[in-house]
Amino acid sequence: MQASFRKPAAISLGALAVALVASWSHADPYLPGLTNQDFSSYTGSNPKAEFSAVKPTGWTGGTGLIFVVGQDFANSPAGPIYLTTYGNPTGDVFLSPKSNYVEADGNPIYESGFQYVDLTGLTKGQSYSVTFYQGASQQTGYKGDTTDQWIVSLGTEGLKVKPNPGKPGYDEYYNPDPNASIEASPLMSVPSGTTVGWEPVTLHFVADATTQELSFLAWGDQGNTENEPPIAFLSGVDSPTVGVPEPSTWAMMIVGFLGVGGLAWRRAKRPVLAAQGSEA
Repeated sequence: MQASFRKPAAISLGALAVALVASWSHADPYLPGLTNQDFSSYTGSNPKAEFSAVKPTGWTGGTGLIFVVGQDFANSPAGPIYLTTYGNPTGDVFLSPKSNYVEADGNPIYESGFQYVDLTGLTKGQSYSVTFYQGASQQTGYKGDTTDQWIVSLGTEGLKVKPNPGKPGYDEYYNPDPNASIEASPLMSVPSGTTVGWEPVTLHFVADATTQELSFLAWGDQGNTENEPPIAFLSGVDSPTVGVPEPSTWAMMIVGFLGVGGLAWRRAKRPVLAAQGSEA
């Protein structure tokens, strides 16, 4: 009688472990060849400076009010160098004191997309995971609640902006590549004069060619061209360390927890089963 209780528990644990491993073995892979995840490698000016002047290795574009900033307060968004925000993003994030990140005006009039070019070795039709950290704030001296998010695309060209013909006072984004995969990060609501801390984001894209560009565009107030202005932050692009353990780690952890739970259950049942056997 003891065996009849133990066997199903062992089978269910094994089946669950196999299901977990099988499920996560088909998770979307990360983009191959993407480096300089925190913009700390560059060939131009030292941060804090405009994105196009810093020239982060592997990245292009980023004209307008887009900056590469540092962890040191003097060179941070909230530091004294223009463009100054009400605060710096904080939180449980992998960024080290030497890491850099992007600060971008989300008003589409004052910015453009920036992209990591020459991502090679992709499989056409394959889905890929892209992860990063985002945060938000507002330029000092301005008031009013704002919203921020990042528009991200994977295609043969980068994101661009044009006036929205159906909505005066707003712009819209697009990618000249008609087959580009475009996604938006979760919307961040920013009360007037405040800052939203770092939060992890994971998006999924389908490659439409073997060589692609990964493009980012800060998008404030749903494309409103009023000068609030909303400010978006970005770093840790395609970092597998974004906020959570790797899937294989989760699988091992969950199976381990289940194993401990199953062992405790069998031990708890053993005296009852022994008593039942003696009565028989």
